[in-house]
Amino acid sequence: MTLPLTTKVDALFSEWDRPDSPGFAVAIIKDGEIVYKQGYGMANLEHDIPISSHSVFDIGSTSKQFTATCIALLARQGKLTLDDEIQAYISEMPRYEHPITIRHLIHHTSGIREYLNLMHLVGMRYENEYSDDEIINLIARQKELNFKPGDAFLYSNSGYLLLAEIVKRVSGTSLRAFADKHIFTPLGMKTTHFHDDFTMIVKDRATGYAPQSEDGFQIDMSLFDVVGDGCIYTTVQDLYHWDQNFYHNTLAGQGQDFIEEIITPGALNSGESLDYAFGLFTGQYRGLKMLSHGGAWAGYRAEMLRFPEQHFSVICLSNLGSTNPTRLAKQIADIYLASEFTEQKKERRRSEVQFITIPSTELIDKAGYYRSAKTGLVCELFVQDGTLMMEAFGILSSIAPTSSNHFVVVDIPFQVDIEFEKLSSDGLLQMSICIEGGEAEVYQQVNAVSLSSEQLQDFVGAYYCEELDTTYDIIVEGEKLLLQQRNATQEILKPITQDLLKSTYAIFHFIRDDHNQITGFTLTEQRIKNLRFTKGLST
Repeated sequence: MTLPLTTKVDALFSEWDRPDSPGFAVAIIKDGEIVYKQGYGMANLEHDIPISSHSVFDIGSTSKQFTATCIALLARQGKLTLDDEIQAYISEMPRYEHPITIRHLIHHTSGIREYLNLMHLVGMRYENEYSDDEIINLIARQKELNFKPGDAFLYSNSGYLLLAEIVKRVSGTSLRAFADKHIFTPLGMKTTHFHDDFTMIVKDRATGYAPQSEDGFQIDMSLFDVVGDGCIYTTVQDLYHWDQNFYHNTLAGQGQDFIEEIITPGALNSGESLDYAFGLFTGQYRGLKMLSHGGAWAGYRAEMLRFPEQHFSVICLSNLGSTNPTRLAKQIADIYLASEFTEQKKERRRSEVQFITIPSTELIDKAGYYRSAKTGLVCELFVQDGTLMMEAFGILSSIAPTSSNHFVVVDIPFQVDIEFEKLSSDGLLQMSICIEGGEAEVYQQVNAVSLSSEQLQDFVGAYYCEELDTTYDIIVEGEKLLLQQRNATQEILKPITQDLLKSTYAIFHFIRDDHNQITGFTLTEQRIKNLRFTKGLST
């Protein structure tokens, strides 16, 4: 007997469909109707409130499409153009060698450094301690960009924070008020708002949670109410109305050409087309055109994906930070669109992976540092208690073999495949990392150096960054080189080459003068390139 489609969907969420677990709100839309909506798990564990289609969630970066739409509406109103330079509206921003336009912000091609990472580097907490102006001034202190505007795509929350500020300054009202007047109220999205006041009481809000180190959960809620890059509060019921407007636009008297504009991807200076439109990723899944955007903030996760040619959408909102609604939304699509896909599924469910045991010597051979040929960032692999571990970008994960050269990350909520290959006679390996069936990124194994106590002393000193207005101290304790921001937690600096060192989050390239004395370093991490620190200067 063939199971009903809804029974198959329920099975996907059975892990969370309990009275002692956070969970999901799900809506499945086909041909203009919600064909199935369901809540799984609890919106509030303290008061035993279950999740429903009316539960309100923080949807994180899924909010970006609304910010971009506000900008597009202002352009239609004649109050700005997308090719205006951003300094016309945000005069605090410096002028760089090449102009940055509003369009660059929309498509993540501006090269502006990531403000969340800058806040971390300067010791600012993600809490409501700072005004929007303070954060914008932190961005504006940056004298360099990650790249020439338009030359590359690098996802940037800074761009969308600045777009929110442009909406505010051009319209004379907050992003929240503008979106409410021009999007949410016209579409009947009665519970949706940009949450720009974290003290506000929100009826039917689902509490955000994180798993505890042992059994159970703990509250994981944000006290950060910066909007634009995220921070929309909404329901699956409201997002249904937003979804349907893409087929029959009613916003601001604009027709379907407005929808065509906001779903059209941007392009690089080279002419290469991107897969990012106005706060929406554009691409394909199993041969079908798909528009989507996920979100992640504090204890919330979100995904909204649309197959426009099939008039089919999935909205999947979660109040548990360890979940992967993107994968689950695609699995729902696998169920409902099974007969329409033209390509086989690339990703495998974790339960379908067959792990094996390989000799410990083979694990040890794969340990070491691996550097990305594309970004210069470094992953570290090491063996711990008979398991191969990977530290990358502040995340520590265990990886397990399915063959002698193929491994899978086993303790994160999305699929990461790792393939090893020996390329040369020097015994060094190449590691390819593929996330959720996407394009693989290649890392080359590095012959790491060992520095003597005397060599470590070369790095000791105070290093000042003018762009952050902050000082880092480097000291030696025993045989370890330690870096600390003043009055902050210490991090170990591990040598890779003589003047290339890594911390948990970043790569440090130290600079020497003609006398072989260290004069400073540049710091690079995922969304910040070549941030300069000078030795001997101090605040």
